[in-house]
Amino acid sequence: MDAARLLALAERVLRLEAESVLALAARLDQRFIAAVDLIYRCRGRVIVTGMGKSSHVARKVAATMASTGTPAYFLHPAEGVHGDVGIVAQGDVAVVFSNSGETDELLAVLPAIKRLSVAVVLLTGNAASSLARQADVVLDVGVREEACPMNLAPTSSTTAALAMGDALAMALLELRGLRPEDYAALHPAGALGWRALVKVRDLMHTGEALPVVTEGATMKQVLEEMTDKRRGMTTVVDAAGRLVGIITDGDLRRLQLAGGTVLDRRAGECMTRNPKRIDADALAATALAMMEAHQITSLVIVDDAGRPAAFIHLHDILSSKIA
Repeated sequence: MDAARLLALAERVLRLEAESVLALAARLDQRFIAAVDLIYRCRGRVIVTGMGKSSHVARKVAATMASTGTPAYFLHPAEGVHGDVGIVAQGDVAVVFSNSGETDELLAVLPAIKRLSVAVVLLTGNAASSLARQADVVLDVGVREEACPMNLAPTSSTTAALAMGDALAMALLELRGLRPEDYAALHPAGALGWRALVKVRDLMHTGEALPVVTEGATMKQVLEEMTDKRRGMTTVVDAAGRLVGIITDGDLRRLQLAGGTVLDRRAGECMTRNPKRIDADALAATALAMMEAHQITSLVIVDDAGRPAAFIHLHDILSSKIA
């Protein structure tokens, strides 16, 4: 195996594909705006189609659009001419991928689509092709050469087409004003959805689960409360029940190492004052970032009177797929 030759080939592939994508930037003009406008104003669905390697590009672009707020479906053109074109309806927009612009299956299915007065956006490497003549908007995604050493296998062309499809999807995302929480709602079972949807209130502990001692409590009482609640910490409150401090396992270790008899002391002497707090409506991901920044494992949630109402622990976040 000639390692140097293989590395040189890989470098050539990456360079050619990157150059093919960059070349598209110079072609962005009113045709791109027209394509975005057609899709944005679509009151039906976006039907994305392509044959061969272009079908894989079309599937991915349809999935990207669907996941970013633009209802989109993939239609296989070969299946389309055998009945699947029935998913297309008036008010839809078709986004067609064909490098040659002469794909037989697409030429066969396009008349059925056009009969429904469906607008067609074509991404092609041949702006003078048969498909281009039937399209409402044509985006030129042609490439100088394929990255294939024989200049045959679709490589640079599929990468360029995919990149332009992504550009369309992201322009639509921007026009629709999609927010992180909207995106997360479309990915409810994934880590992205969890990070953008789960709030502190969804994971925090309240009521009897909340460890609380008064400033005057002995450290023996503190240990008993921490042991009973099993959270490695306890909040400390004043006579009015307002949060004034926190005591953690780490505090106990540091006190012990400093010398003296810990059990003879009071909570008010040993607590860390002004503990970090967070709002119940904050994202759990924000709580995690705070914990990491301050190297702590718990955050306290207080009510309007400043009394501890709940707490959230690092383990709660880690076990909920936030990280």
